[in-house]
Amino acid sequence: MVADKRLEELLDTVISQGGSDLHVSAGSPPMVRISGALVPVNKYSPLTNEETEAMLKSIVPPERWEAFRENQSIDLSYAHKDNNRFRVNGYCAQGTTSLALRLIPHAIHAFAELNLPSVLEVFAQREQGFFLCVGPVGQGKSTTLATMVDRINESRAEHILTIEDPIEYVFTPKRSLIHQREVHIDTPDFHSALQSAFREDVDVIMVGEMRDYETISSAVTAAETGHLVFSTLHTNNAAQTIDRIIDMFPAEQQGQVRVQLAGSLAGIFSQRLVPRVSGGLIPAYELLINNNAVSTLIRDARTHEISAVIQTSSQEGMIDMDRSLAELVRRGEVTVEHAYEHSMDPKTFERFL
Repeated sequence: MVADKRLEELLDTVISQGGSDLHVSAGSPPMVRISGALVPVNKYSPLTNEETEAMLKSIVPPERWEAFRENQSIDLSYAHKDNNRFRVNGYCAQGTTSLALRLIPHAIHAFAELNLPSVLEVFAQREQGFFLCVGPVGQGKSTTLATMVDRINESRAEHILTIEDPIEYVFTPKRSLIHQREVHIDTPDFHSALQSAFREDVDVIMVGEMRDYETISSAVTAAETGHLVFSTLHTNNAAQTIDRIIDMFPAEQQGQVRVQLAGSLAGIFSQRLVPRVSGGLIPAYELLINNNAVSTLIRDARTHEISAVIQTSSQEGMIDMDRSLAELVRRGEVTVEHAYEHSMDPKTFERFL
């Protein structure tokens, strides 16, 4: 499928300028996000709705266009030229068509290249369990999970299944057998794909996003029954993630879910991309490892105590977000001001400086 020529030029601009995202909206010029900041593409005047709609229509498969018209939003992936891929969201705003496109790097990097902690390697070596990568939109969650899945691909002969909406990183099988299923194309939804995974002799499952309690319930069950399951949630930290998962279930099921989660959870990794002094972005992070103390807190509905456990368990490999930010400041990687913006508890952050 050939995209609108103007859209192709804009995607070239994102790549050439080292951008991460492109925003196309009626009534304003195109905007590119570079190192966290939105920058207008000055050669373009404000776009009309006809122009933005034509851009979206040029990359949406004809059989899905009516679905966009009905639902007023659509998610898909788009391959641009030399294996560059973009995750695309088309949506309506005040009766006009807008696009948000995120560049997906074609190379999957190692932990060290992404400035991620080496302790994540431990979770890629597990045989079973439930591991979540969390944080706001645009903080590198998908990239982190892709690195973990590809580490398994390199080191173990496993059957890996990814369920995504849309597919982002495309994996090349190495030691593992890999199948990637895209929601709306290969399966109607996440839950259906997870249910069928139990009959597909799968070892490792990566679910692009936990959107409802049926999907979470199936993921937890998969982790309990001998699978290694990875996924993401749009939450701020480990404690909030556990509460969000529990709250998705009806009240009469929450006690049982606590017990299941206490037993199946492997860890929760929360990350933020912080502007780097030398340019670009660098991750700060929190890591919860599910040990006996954490498991008890989950079962007993005392998740408000989890942050304190993380702060006092660095010897076990846990990492506190404020400690991580303070370390970046001490190393001269980020400014104090940017670190404060991402701090979970400014007083704790000051104590770590």
